[in-house]
Amino acid sequence: MQKRFPSSASRSGISGGALVRRRALLGTVVLVALVALTGLFSYLTRDNRAPSNHSSVQPTSPATASAPASPSALPSGRSAALPSPPDTRDPIAFGKAAAVALWSYDTRVYSQPELVAALHRWLTAEGQYVDADSVERQVPSPMLWGRMADSGQFATATAAEAHFPESFTRALQADPGAITQAYVYAVTVSGKQSIAWNGSPQGGAEDRSATLAVQCRPDRPCALVGVMPSVAP
Repeated sequence: MQKRFPSSASRSGISGGALVRRRALLGTVVLVALVALTGLFSYLTRDNRAPSNHSSVQPTSPATASAPASPSALPSGRSAALPSPPDTRDPIAFGKAAAVALWSYDTRVYSQPELVAALHRWLTAEGQYVDADSVERQVPSPMLWGRMADSGQFATATAAEAHFPESFTRALQADPGAITQAYVYAVTVSGKQSIAWNGSPQGGAEDRSATLAVQCRPDRPCALVGVMPSVAP
């Protein structure tokens, strides 16, 4: 029976101190934008936590994922497109598209570095805010990717629902002008990921949920700031 590998893995090349500082910075940026996300801030600034690659699921609406295509359905050659960011100023729409990009991969037609490079194009260019490490941690490590490629593993995803977390909404209501410094929005997305591999073209589907930090300045399209280590309801 074909062995199924996990869809993400911890990355080992990042120093613990740098990782903590970068994730704390992401938490601080969102806090400034939202005025106060107390519970999330407490999580982000803990020095002794372990990174979380896929958050526990808290679906907010039912979703029906598209069945994954069988490996034989792909034409020969490199036919699967790498994810490209949408041209939108709507943080909810961007968050849904980003979640689908993060939950999708195809080891049969592109490499792990190519997917990482494609996801970097979703990131904000504002270095004081961006947390690229949190995005890269959503991608399997090169070693794991190679093992997954041996079995032709690939995943498709759908995003059924996205919303601003309750704490975000309350903070904006308390101080609507606070977001105008960084224009960073918290967006919680729920959906499904369908995984298949050689010998099991139908694979299986799993619920997914994540909270993303999305920057949407009025004068430019939205961009991804990072992925929160916990899901904000």
